[in-house]
Amino acid sequence: MNGKKRSEIQIGSLVQVVQKQHQRTGELTQGTVKRILTNSPQHPHGIKVMLDNGIVGRVQAIISE
Repeated sequence: MNGKKRSEIQIGSLVQVVQKQHQRTGELTQGTVKRILTNSPQHPHGIKVMLDNGIVGRVQAIISE
């Protein structure tokens, strides 16, 4: 799953996000979803979320456990 559909992401999901300042390099950060910030059902660049540690970014991958 690639994180472009809001319905695929739940609070507590383990995901990889790209932060705004790392969009050019594509550096990913892994964490657990605390809040879903995007209201629309889908977004072409990934759904924006806040992780448990406070990092905000767009979901690039959902890690299945």
